[in-house]
Amino acid sequence: MLGILSAGIAPGLALLSYFYLKDQYSSEPISMVFKTFFFGALLVFPIAFIQYVLETENLIQSSFINAFLSASMLEEFFKWFILFYAVYQHVEFDEPYDGIVYGASVSLGFATLENIFYLIAHGLDHAIGRALLPVSSHALFGVIMGYYIGKGKFTATKKVKWIFLSLFFPFILHGTYDFILITQKNWMFIMFPFMIFLWWLGLRKVKMARALNTKHIENQFHY
Repeated sequence: MLGILSAGIAPGLALLSYFYLKDQYSSEPISMVFKTFFFGALLVFPIAFIQYVLETENLIQSSFINAFLSASMLEEFFKWFILFYAVYQHVEFDEPYDGIVYGASVSLGFATLENIFYLIAHGLDHAIGRALLPVSSHALFGVIMGYYIGKGKFTATKKVKWIFLSLFFPFILHGTYDFILITQKNWMFIMFPFMIFLWWLGLRKVKMARALNTKHIENQFHY
């Protein structure tokens, strides 16, 4: 059991540490980051219940609906809800890059508990595959969500646009990820380039958020 817990938790903490340490100015309080992580983990239970109801009531009639509604929309909306209503107005969210830290945190909280339950059910043999695909993809969905949340908070204009995109882009990417898994027999041939693209996009958003941070700090200094 200790091995399963270690294997389930390690990828999420490693990825969270990576994005956390990319904050080049004032790092976020560890307590706030883990609080967001914990909120993300708690989301596993209501989401699993809703997905169970959708499945047992036979409301999922196609692979497309399964991928984009039952999985992507439910999971990304709940994560976005936590990020927007529990973190967005918080005093500690004081730089654009903070959105990435908290976006990754809530996503990895969800992914980590989900990963632990999966490994309990299916065994440690799946630990590496889970770390490379579901856990890292959730992290990147959270990074992209957090980038747009941060841009929305610290941009004077088009706030609604950026907040909308903070949910829309992770929803589309997550739905595409699940649709590949559900519908493609040789899914690895498509998933491999998709994950490369996802990592490229996520790291690009990290770079862009760091640039926004620098601009934000410079503006504060001039004032």
